[in-house]
Amino acid sequence: MAYQFWFVVGSQSLYGEEVLKTVARRAEEMAQEMSKHLPYPLVYKVTAMSNSQIADIVKEANYDDSCAGIITWCHTFSPSKMWINGLVNLQKPYCHFATQYNLEIPNEEIDMDFMNLNQSAHGDIEFGHICTRMRVPRKVVVGYWKSEEAQKQIATWARVAAGVADAHNVRCLMFGMNMNNVAVTDGDRVEFEQRLGYHVDYYPVSSLMEYFKKVTDEEADALVEEYKKEYTIKIDESGEEVYWEKVKNSAKAEIALRRVLKDEGAIAFTTNFDDLGDADVNDPNFVGFDQIPGLASQRLMAEGYGFGAEGDW
Repeated sequence: MAYQFWFVVGSQSLYGEEVLKTVARRAEEMAQEMSKHLPYPLVYKVTAMSNSQIADIVKEANYDDSCAGIITWCHTFSPSKMWINGLVNLQKPYCHFATQYNLEIPNEEIDMDFMNLNQSAHGDIEFGHICTRMRVPRKVVVGYWKSEEAQKQIATWARVAAGVADAHNVRCLMFGMNMNNVAVTDGDRVEFEQRLGYHVDYYPVSSLMEYFKKVTDEEADALVEEYKKEYTIKIDESGEEVYWEKVKNSAKAEIALRRVLKDEGAIAFTTNFDDLGDADVNDPNFVGFDQIPGLASQRLMAEGYGFGAEGDW
């Protein structure tokens, strides 16, 4: 998903058309400039001036999967009670950016027009009060919008917010269950999905083995050749023939796991050494992993898949 963040600027209609045009123009400028320094685009969406307008943009953000969060800022004063309905219903992460358009105040030339337009100090206090009064979780960043430090703080928050968005699209497969007698890997999957979004499913090892059996020797040999190019390999005491057979089985495990994850639309998985296939590895008809799929797990993690050992979803 190509995420973006929405820039929602607080104001009110009484300032008049010319002031509001200036607010919109500056907000667009700020969004474009800050986007150059953030991991995701910042898109100016609206100068919010009423309860209904704020409620509408929140609804739009909630239902737009590409919107990973909202950044708010008040260029002028923005009466905060009109934000209540929107904040109550906001389901996306949001950041209150307490900044101002100008780096410095023109103390010698300041006039009423300037003070009328530039009321961030006033508006952001009002907005911060209602957020605190409502106990709405948020990230607060204070600083000039062109400063590297402020941009870094927003960038860090944006990455976390994108992770939150990703979490609601995560499906994790458990190949085998949790390791027996271990408490720390246990958990409430219902609560976990409700709070964080991850969906965790058990996936039968017997079904994984059907994929494993379909991996051809040619496919495994080709992957082993990739291993030889990528890694420095030292033959262990088992001897060359036995060693390369183990490596080949590791390659088959990697191919099988990748195919299951793609077919199931999963981006994370767990394994458990208690359940790697058939119980008797010495059975001539044995079907299963002859080792914990450690190499496969590491390589899949390098591709971006999540992994937990011993059922630790």
